[in-house]
Amino acid sequence: MVSFGIEFLANEPAHKLAELVAFSEENGLEYAWITDHYNNRDSFSLLTYIAARTTSIKLGTGVTNPYTRTAVQLASAIATVNEVSQGRAVLGIGPGDKVTFDSLGIAWEKPVDTIRETVDVIRQMQTGKKISYNGKILNIKSAKLNFGKGANIPPVYIGAQGQNMLKLAGEIGDGALVNASHPDDFKFAVKLLKEGRNGRDFSKFDVGAYTSFSVAENRDDAVKAAKPVVAFIVAGSPDSVFERHGIDMNDVAAVRSGFKKGFADAVSAVTDEMLDAFSICGTPAECMGRIEELVGAGVTQIIPGSPLGPDRVRAIKLIGKEIISRWRK
Repeated sequence: MVSFGIEFLANEPAHKLAELVAFSEENGLEYAWITDHYNNRDSFSLLTYIAARTTSIKLGTGVTNPYTRTAVQLASAIATVNEVSQGRAVLGIGPGDKVTFDSLGIAWEKPVDTIRETVDVIRQMQTGKKISYNGKILNIKSAKLNFGKGANIPPVYIGAQGQNMLKLAGEIGDGALVNASHPDDFKFAVKLLKEGRNGRDFSKFDVGAYTSFSVAENRDDAVKAAKPVVAFIVAGSPDSVFERHGIDMNDVAAVRSGFKKGFADAVSAVTDEMLDAFSICGTPAECMGRIEELVGAGVTQIIPGSPLGPDRVRAIKLIGKEIISRWRK
């Protein structure tokens, strides 16, 4: 069974995001993932606000991290969203961005162990019992949430890209959030997720494709909206990814050098091969074709993300009416 989610940046007022998530809910989207960056609006505050203004859509951080927030803070925050939403909370958590942590003076140490232990603490605290924890990273003498009875522990999705984090996601997660839009990336990722699962049932593990998505009735409009986002993806991706997709490194260099000249130069250097590798882009029918390929590669949740399309409201309606409704048929 394939589900559909949607990603929103936490860079808009709460009432606007709540309207967009409620509209997404009306159009058949089942998950809303809100990004978590220290310099944007607080994702847990937004999720709590949105929870009170929606009825069925599941609400998650996409993704938070264990460095700018402690394990016990995260346990309380997700439990609060879960309480307000009446059991619709989902915790998306990943190792975060080392460059950002360096600028904040936060040590980015042992991310695999840190994620493992943080998730363990968060789950234990959802039970409502007093816990102590003595790990490699976390040492907690005594901690307890004063609310919640642990009847409904939020699912945990691990944001994963590298080999070790993908294996960890398979081992400890209820699902994974993988920033990728191409089936070749998921053939690589799913293999590692299954390795982490180590023979345990994989059928209920949710493989989320956190995609750069752009849909419009006219393909050229969708492409124009997608190119700026793809330019940023190209600039920040390791060379091994380009090798996997057979993208000429001279073309990559043109995008990267374009940023030094001006943003427009970087965008104009984005090639069709880059769009194909790093986005789902085009008409609803074209997007549906790529979604079918992703599902064939093992994806079980499609998550359209920035830019969504040249018009976000129209894009959400197209996703609901022209993609999700046809998929269900």
